[in-house]
Amino acid sequence: MGFDASVISGVISFIEPEFGLTKLQLGWSVASLTLTATLAMLVAGPLSDKYGRRGVLRWAAVLYAISALGSALAPSFTALVVARMIGGLGVGASLILAPMYIAEIAPSEIRGRMVSFNQLNIVIGISAAFFTNYLLLRWSDSGMDWVASLGIDKHTWRWMLGLETVPAILYFIGLFMVPRSPRWLLMQGQNQEAIKILSRFTGSDKAEEEIKSIQESIDEDKNTERAGFGELFVPSLKLVLTIGIVVAILQQITGINSVFFYAPMIFEQSGIGTDASFVQAILVGLVNLVFTILALVYIDKIGRKPLLSGGVAGIAISMVVLATSFFNATYTLSEDSFAKVEGYEVPVAVTEAYGTTYESEGELAAFLIPAMGEDSWGGYKSDILTQSISINSMVVLIAILAFVASFAISIGPVMWVLFSELFPNRVRGVAISFVGLINSAVSFLVQWIFPWELEYLGTGMTFLVYGLFAVAGFFFVIRVIPETKGKSLEEIEEALVKSGS
Repeated sequence: MGFDASVISGVISFIEPEFGLTKLQLGWSVASLTLTATLAMLVAGPLSDKYGRRGVLRWAAVLYAISALGSALAPSFTALVVARMIGGLGVGASLILAPMYIAEIAPSEIRGRMVSFNQLNIVIGISAAFFTNYLLLRWSDSGMDWVASLGIDKHTWRWMLGLETVPAILYFIGLFMVPRSPRWLLMQGQNQEAIKILSRFTGSDKAEEEIKSIQESIDEDKNTERAGFGELFVPSLKLVLTIGIVVAILQQITGINSVFFYAPMIFEQSGIGTDASFVQAILVGLVNLVFTILALVYIDKIGRKPLLSGGVAGIAISMVVLATSFFNATYTLSEDSFAKVEGYEVPVAVTEAYGTTYESEGELAAFLIPAMGEDSWGGYKSDILTQSISINSMVVLIAILAFVASFAISIGPVMWVLFSELFPNRVRGVAISFVGLINSAVSFLVQWIFPWELEYLGTGMTFLVYGLFAVAGFFFVIRVIPETKGKSLEEIEEALVKSGS
């Protein structure tokens, strides 16, 4: 799932010129996956109740493979988006069902750790995508015969996307090696099969106890009227619902998926070159992996609120530093400024200005728009800025890595823990679905408009906006969000729900 979501980061610089995309179309090629993932999240649960967790996950694996092959062979932008959206259905199903399956089959004493591995594996997938993108890019420039014979040099981005077929097939095969969920089997009345499977993990005596407990829970669910969305808006839930909505928005509005899905593009904005931008994207994946592990280790030791407040503060500082770096950048016109602009005759007025340094992107644009014409400037702006910029690229790298580290150790994993603790038992399922839907919707919008923001707001202003959202979020965390570490769900409900009535 992580591989499928982030592999597009290495592709966007290739498909934009090949398909002649606008900035919003470029954003759509990234965000379309999240849109269908959100839809899949809504139906994956009911489908898994009917066909089984394992069965639906197998279909997710098939969707991943279809998406990979369809994306790699896409003859047009529309075909590419359709293939990406098919993969999004697999992502949404996996996001819901993988942790559900793990929770239902793992022994209780290691259940939390096993479910946490789901998030860790997603992060590993993101890192793997960054690495394979870089590897294919290096091979494409190697001049080796076998690279040319496979077409990697001419179709690099297609290989980046098509490579996902390998993990998709391995995933599909692997799902034949794991047993069905004992809870699902009990829901279907297959008690003996459920006992047999649980006995493999817990021993026969404990399996009998677990089966009895699960059966009681299933019977209780049957006799309990399910809560509807309307019950979330009663006065007593105002505080916890507000916390849930704000945290769901905050996790995405600070720009994490802009970094994950557009990392090479961001690094290229600092003028370091394509190869270096892909290398730095790998560093993003590794930092994300390391600090996700640290979060899993310390969330029950340090507590939710210290991790959350410290992490959001780190996000705010990182984004402000990043914005300041781009605001302070200068742009020097030279022949290199047009090195990536092919088939364009540079106007004499521009060549006469070679050697001139401009203090901001706006100053450079004010000169080039009349000289080049608005259409030419709009078409070549990104390449010209990338080749002309003078900026401390090391500060940019450190700020982005600090941002990713701050996110990975705080609001990334902590959000889901808070959601599982804050909402009362009766409405927990519907509440998590509601705030999860908001989270996905914001993620979709951030991914979609990010290229447009870079084009029309500028890189510095885009990151400043993210930083300001993080500052507002920091004060919300400090003033409103409680510490839930070491408290029972009943104690949390007593403090938050009844006090808010």
